[in-house]
This record gives sequence, C-alpha cells and structure tokens, in this order.
Amino acid sequence: MVKVVPAVVLLVIAKVAVDLTGAAFIELTTLMGSIVAATVFLLGFLLAGTLADYKESERLPGELAASLETLGDECQITVKNKPEEPAAKEGLAQVAGLASAIHQWFYRKERTRGVMERIGALNDTFLAFEKLTQPNFIVRMKQEQQNIRRIIIRIDTVRDTAFVPAAYTIAEIAVLVVLVGIVFCEIEPLYEALFYIIGLGSFLVYLMLLIRDLDDPFSFREAAAEAADVSIKPVVDVDEKLQRVMRDSGYPAEQQITG
Repeated sequence: MVKVVPAVVLLVIAKVAVDLTGAAFIELTTLMGSIVAATVFLLGFLLAGTLADYKESERLPGELAASLETLGDECQITVKNKPEEPAAKEGLAQVAGLASAIHQWFYRKERTRGVMERIGALNDTFLAFEKLTQPNFIVRMKQEQQNIRRIIIRIDTVRDTAFVPAAYTIAEIAVLVVLVGIVFCEIEPLYEALFYIIGLGSFLVYLMLLIRDLDDPFSFREAAAEAADVSIKPVVDVDEKLQRVMRDSGYPAEQQITG
C-alpha cells in the first residue's frame, strides 16, 4: 500500500485538474466497462500463473532444510560412532559450511556457482565416509545431495525467470489505458468520479504490483524481504543449528546473516 498510495494520489490530482479545466473528452459508456473487465481478466490470468509457481516455491525452503538437516544428522552419527576419525568432523564442517553458504545465497551474498561447487565437494566427504559407516548411509546421503542440487537449480530458475514478460507488458498497458480513460472520462458529480478513480486505481495498481512480487518469491536483498517473499526460516534454523554444533565441536562458525 505504501507504493500504491502515491500513484492513487497522483490519479486524484490529475482527475481534479481535468475536471476543473474541462479537459474531459471521453463519454462514459458500456465500452469503458468492457475495457475494465478485460483488464481484470488479464490480471487474473497473470495472477493464476504466478500463484502456481509461488505455491511450489513455498515448499522448496522446507525441503531444502530437511535435506540439509538429514546430511547433518548422518555426519553427527558418524562423529559419535568414530570420534577419533578427523574425516567425520570434517564432513560435518563441510555440511555446516554448505548450509551457511545456501543461507547467504538466498540474499545473493553467495554465487550459485559457489553453492554448486560446495554441493559437488560433498563427494569427497562420501568417499572418506566409506570406511566409517554403512553403505546404505552413503546411499541416503547421496540422495539428499541430489535433492539439494535439484532444489537449488529450481530456486535459481524461479528467481531468474519471469512469467511471460510479454503478458506483463500487455497488462501494464491495459492498466494504464483504464486509468487514463477514467481520468479523462466525463463523470458527474466529481465525488463520484473520485470514488471510481480511487477504487479502481488502488485495485489495479495493487494487483499489478502483487503479481510482480509473486513472480519472484526469492527477491531477498540485504537481509530484507518483499511482502510476498516466501519464508526461508527452515533454512535459517538448520544453519543456526549446524553452526551451534560446530561451535560445540570446537570448529569456528561460518559468518551469519540476520534477517
């Protein structure tokens, strides 16, 4: 609403100026209602398309956190079973570092390539664990590695791909045409015209901004989230848990981000 109010205020000022100067030249007919209905239909189409991806995106941080915590649990089991083996603690440190890197990656503090390299580096950990744990544990850890890689690639795709850019252009033009049409439409009395301009202006501008926000649910910047950003609290919790485990084990903790 902070972004919508200035736009609506400008529309109200423009409408009052047009009314006072007698510059209105568009007659209010059923055609204007058809244009408004078509614009709302187009915005509804965009909202339905972006909402489907948004609902999927809501699940991804939780699945990512579950895979990271499973890897951490397997490493902790190995550390407890083989406390004299340095490879066990090194594997736990590697998983904790990966969790911290993913946390920073959401805020674009870490590049995707760096996160993927950390995921691939887990192969060395699995190789070292072959003599420390059972084969089925290694298989399960490889599966979680695959899940993490798949989710990171999916989030990166959602973050960098817009939903039908041409449709956004058409929708923005349609919203602009409707708002300009109402401003220059002959509606009497003035308070009735202001009612329409405030109501439709608020609705259309708000919906357009909401769709833009839903299209990028991972638009975290400088530890600040947009209104429609999905929650990454599960990833944050796993990161903090693994860093706490590492501190208790005598390893230095990774740099944290507060958000």
